[in-house]
Amino acid sequence: MDSTPTSTDTLLIGGRQFHSRLFTGTGKYPNLALMQQSLERSNCEMVTVAVRRVQTVAAGHAGLMEAIDWSRIWMLPNTAGCATAEEAVRVARLGRELAKLAGQENNSFVKLEVIPDSRHLLPDPFGTLEAAEQLVKEGFTVLPYINADPLLAKRLEEVGCATVMPLGSPIGSGQGLRNASNIALIIENASVPVVVDAGIGVPSEAAAALEMGADAVLVNSAIALAGDPPLMAEAMASAVLAGRQAYQAGRLPTRAQASPSSPTTGKVND
Repeated sequence: MDSTPTSTDTLLIGGRQFHSRLFTGTGKYPNLALMQQSLERSNCEMVTVAVRRVQTVAAGHAGLMEAIDWSRIWMLPNTAGCATAEEAVRVARLGRELAKLAGQENNSFVKLEVIPDSRHLLPDPFGTLEAAEQLVKEGFTVLPYINADPLLAKRLEEVGCATVMPLGSPIGSGQGLRNASNIALIIENASVPVVVDAGIGVPSEAAAALEMGADAVLVNSAIALAGDPPLMAEAMASAVLAGRQAYQAGRLPTRAQASPSSPTTGKVND
């Protein structure tokens, strides 16, 4: 199956074009072989890498850098594990060096996460904004992970972030788009790409995010923890493509009453 979108429908982030609107992660897979197969079948062109976990060779991360073809897939270093703005800025700098080691000399991308609460894993809006301002000043292409807060999303856009990444529901919860109304407001008011991140559990939820106008989704746990990760990766790729096409096509208006699909003229008794 090849679910690669058409070359004319590209997504531009930080001056870089992406054909796939499915971004994936590299954590939680049972092994690196399944991760490699999943990345291949997802057709993704950008994956997140937890800088701290790679540097400390955390469980499941040994050999990660060597297992990915960095000439084909763009690295999105993330600041996972950072509880303060200061930590996040420091780890972002390390992430830029990690990308250089992978051969991506001009990669200034960073997925900004500032999460002080280890139980609920909800991002800190104040720390995120503080870190974003500093990283933009340092020339980073900042993709901030946030609660589905339309005001914060607009403020992050104003300070120069390349995208905003509102959560659908808590990380790894698989609860889907619990914040759909707020995400819709973010999409309506954003002038930068909106990437729905966290909480997507099944392909229909990924499709729904694209149908409502999100520019992309980032999916990790739903693929990595599936019974068959490569198959789920393929399903997610198909769903994202279908959702994008549905958005471009334009859905029919919802109506309070039924409307016949067959002509009402020319009936037998007419």
